[in-house]
Amino acid sequence: MTNSLLDISNVSVAFGKVPVVRNVSFRIAPGEIVGIAGESGSGKSTICRAALGLLPPTAAVTGEIGLDGKPLLGLAPEQWSTLRGRDLSMIFQNPSSHLNPLQTIGRQIAQPMMRHLGLPRTAAWEKAVALLEDVGIREPAMRAKSYPHELSGGMKQRVMIAAAISCAPRLLIADEPTTALDVTVQQKILELLKDLNRARGLAIALISHDLGVLADICARIVVMRHGEIVEEGPAHQVVSNPRHPYTRLLVNSQPGRKSLTSGWSGAAADAPLLQVKNLKVHFPVKRDIVDALRGRRPEPFRALDGIDLTIRAGETVGIVGESGSGKSTLARTVILQNKATEGGVTLEGQPIGDLSGAALLGFRRRVQMVFQNPYDSLNPRMTALESIAEPIWRHQLTDRAGAVKEAERLLDMVELKRDLGSRRPGQLSGGQCQRVGIARALALKPEILIADEITSALDVTTQAQILDLLARLQRERKLTLLYISHDLSVVSSFCQRVYVFRAGKVVEHGAAAEVLGNPREAYTQQLVASIHRLPELIAG
Repeated sequence: MTNSLLDISNVSVAFGKVPVVRNVSFRIAPGEIVGIAGESGSGKSTICRAALGLLPPTAAVTGEIGLDGKPLLGLAPEQWSTLRGRDLSMIFQNPSSHLNPLQTIGRQIAQPMMRHLGLPRTAAWEKAVALLEDVGIREPAMRAKSYPHELSGGMKQRVMIAAAISCAPRLLIADEPTTALDVTVQQKILELLKDLNRARGLAIALISHDLGVLADICARIVVMRHGEIVEEGPAHQVVSNPRHPYTRLLVNSQPGRKSLTSGWSGAAADAPLLQVKNLKVHFPVKRDIVDALRGRRPEPFRALDGIDLTIRAGETVGIVGESGSGKSTLARTVILQNKATEGGVTLEGQPIGDLSGAALLGFRRRVQMVFQNPYDSLNPRMTALESIAEPIWRHQLTDRAGAVKEAERLLDMVELKRDLGSRRPGQLSGGQCQRVGIARALALKPEILIADEITSALDVTTQAQILDLLARLQRERKLTLLYISHDLSVVSSFCQRVYVFRAGKVVEHGAAAEVLGNPREAYTQQLVASIHRLPELIAG
């Protein structure tokens, strides 16, 4: 490649004596979209942060990094400050942690233009509103006055993109920009990046563990493992005819590439184990000043608006839908964290809404939940072993010593080494933390396990391992699973039946293969059309 915008040559990065990137070399041409794939810890984010001078002072970087033939390593802080935003820009995986919660989004987009382009405040604000419209934000003038907490995850990511392109950079580095987003929102973000590439000639380095996403948008893909490049080539060639065993593993680990055997060997019972009847959950909406002056009470937010759902013993039932569709609200209502406004939930025909005392404790032993973010649901001050053992002795199933022994057996069951039991959540990987969450949920030997987006932010290989683990545990323990996800590829291969949620209602339900293979409703068709599918592997 004779014409390169970014040239990374023999770059290595180490923190102290620990090397994290080794002799990495690749180029990005003007207007090219290059994908960088690999698991967490592969070095893909580190190499890109090195290219923008964003690594901490403890990082030792060697090799050569050039922009238009000009070296970047060794630039002074003020030189980096001039370059970043103007020529190079980056959007991050979690926009919530990179947007200032105390400033409106319009101001945050306007600031780089005031600094780098010298625009006056009014002109920068007008440009910020125009950029919000460019990235697909409806009512941009109004939204520019909003704060980050008032926006959805997809809207925040669009704001990050607007801020990143505000000064017309030549290279945009996008670090996992669609991870944990709904498939329809993910598709819109990718279409936006492609539009910016075509309209502005913007070069993009797209970091992702999702090869389906990279194959859809990128011209070339670079695959990294353990800090090294193991394969590089045209996107179609890499995903359809991978040369390296690790790349083939990544391809085979993509959701939907293999059929998981869920459900235990016995047939599901005819009578429902868990039944949801006309369930409505409404939340009050805070009155604004206009409502207060006029004495009006705003309509409540209808998180669930008449849900009917049944689960039989031994089934794996999936719930799919976009963020805000009511999936997690249903799960939290089933485990009695939300109170039903109308309708209710029954377990073996018995209403659960008014349970108390011993009956409530018995219900909690029978129905357990694994949450989306294990770092938020595990006590950061407790070790993994303590987190697993606590519900056992709190429910007086045994004494504390017996609970610790049972927790060690549960570590074995979820395929975690026992020495990891002494670590706290911050010392474990995302996949390891999720296994701890599963072990804790299984500690009380429940009949029903609710899994709420438990693999959405995990690498594809870790995701496949967690799903294999769930399928095995279900067969061994005869579990009934309620699996909540926005990933239709996982649901179609893992679940027997599926319910499609939209705006608090069920729009379609039935056998997973039928609903997701031949959807009747337009909304389900839209969800299915947003799935990124890899081509079949060439035998070899």
